[in-house]
Amino acid sequence: MSMIKVENLTFAYPGHYDNVFEDVSFQLDTDWKLGFVGRNGRGKTTFLNLLMGKYEYGGRITASVDFDYFPYPVSDRSRPAREVLEEVCLQAQGWELLRELGRLELEEEILERPFDTLSNGEQTKALLAALFLREGSFLLIDEPTNHLDLRGRELVAEYLRGKRGFILVSHDRRFLDGCVDHILSLNRADVQVQSGNFSSWMENFRRQQDFEETQNLRLQKDVKRLRQAAKRTEVWSDRVEATKNGTRNSGLRPDKGYIGHKSAKMMKRSKTIEARQEKALAEKEGLLKNRETAQALKLDPQQYHAQTLVTFEGVEVVYDGRVVCPSVSFQLCRGERVALEGSNGSGKSSLLKLLLGQRITHRGTVRAGSGLKISYVPQDTSHLRGSLTELAREAEIDESLFKAILRKMDFERVQFEKDMADFSGGQKKKVLIAKSLCEKAHLYVWDEPLNFIDVYSRMQIEELIREFAPTMLFVEHDAAFREAVATKTVSL
Repeated sequence: MSMIKVENLTFAYPGHYDNVFEDVSFQLDTDWKLGFVGRNGRGKTTFLNLLMGKYEYGGRITASVDFDYFPYPVSDRSRPAREVLEEVCLQAQGWELLRELGRLELEEEILERPFDTLSNGEQTKALLAALFLREGSFLLIDEPTNHLDLRGRELVAEYLRGKRGFILVSHDRRFLDGCVDHILSLNRADVQVQSGNFSSWMENFRRQQDFEETQNLRLQKDVKRLRQAAKRTEVWSDRVEATKNGTRNSGLRPDKGYIGHKSAKMMKRSKTIEARQEKALAEKEGLLKNRETAQALKLDPQQYHAQTLVTFEGVEVVYDGRVVCPSVSFQLCRGERVALEGSNGSGKSSLLKLLLGQRITHRGTVRAGSGLKISYVPQDTSHLRGSLTELAREAEIDESLFKAILRKMDFERVQFEKDMADFSGGQKKKVLIAKSLCEKAHLYVWDEPLNFIDVYSRMQIEELIREFAPTMLFVEHDAAFREAVATKTVSL
């Protein structure tokens, strides 16, 4: 057992005034299977890069292990996969590599293929297998599920569950529950480490927020009551003090000593109330600093004039003369939310692109209703450049509404002035989703919309879809999300 100690960590990117971390301290055990969670833009990938020594920072990070990072950079992807993987784990024996690949259901034949001919999911699993064979290193795994289908996620979760220690960044709730035993959470005001899986951490976090909310309401009432009491006491004190120099009462002069003593007692009581009030305010100030807000989103889907919006009849996607999925036939009717399910490379994204009118070799027929308006969220975000204002103008959407939705999805106002190319992966996805929500459409076609998006925003989007019930055709490997929103599943 060894520890990773973080002491008084402070970091800001060069040229930026806002700190990503400020005087943060915590420690981690290298035997832990650690899930690393937090909202987009909080600094999860930044912290992993600090562990890798990529940036200068204030404070101290001490560790007795070497760190490796996934995604691992492969310089020449045209080389055979065997060469690529053996270069990653130089000291491992050939049989050890085959054993690890077998645990992830990868066949030996992939080793003879050029690495770039492997699917993204196969590359992910192969590199994870090789990295875990490096002796004496501690693996930092940054969002491995983005290229994994449902079966791939189950396999990798089971594989990680059998490993000794790592830090895993993921927003997939089921995936985290399947392989971690501790949670490191980047909160609004602090960093917390807790034993257990993601669900137990989330339950404890919610209970703590509910408790603090109750405390906050109680303290608000206490402060109001104490202010009223202090005001009454102050008024009484002033009235008593005013009688010191008053007129005779029944021929007697006022007893100034008695009146002064009584006034002083009232003033002391007022000070006591004031001190109690300040204590209550200080206690209140310490509450709800980590409260995560996810305001309700809104959507105004357009009603299509016919019951059936889209029909797929005997559709087969063809790559290089080879059919990659069996014949697909289904109808998409008004109010339905159809999830396309299948392994990587089975043609899910291609079916969506066919519906959008893109030229893809296929057999069969895809029919969309006349006048059908479609809003599309693609997988890829690399095209996002320039300002949000420019994007809103190009897409012909209401800029104010667009930015209001992003604010509800935890965008800070300072982000509005930045180039989208500098956004995190999750922030870029949120931009595409917010754009889609601003578009007047009969049908929403979303291709893996949740890649990189934080858990709170995922649940926020789930609530939106359940409430406004748009007609949708989507691909998404997050099992919890799909079960929450899909009304029908089409398996490829």
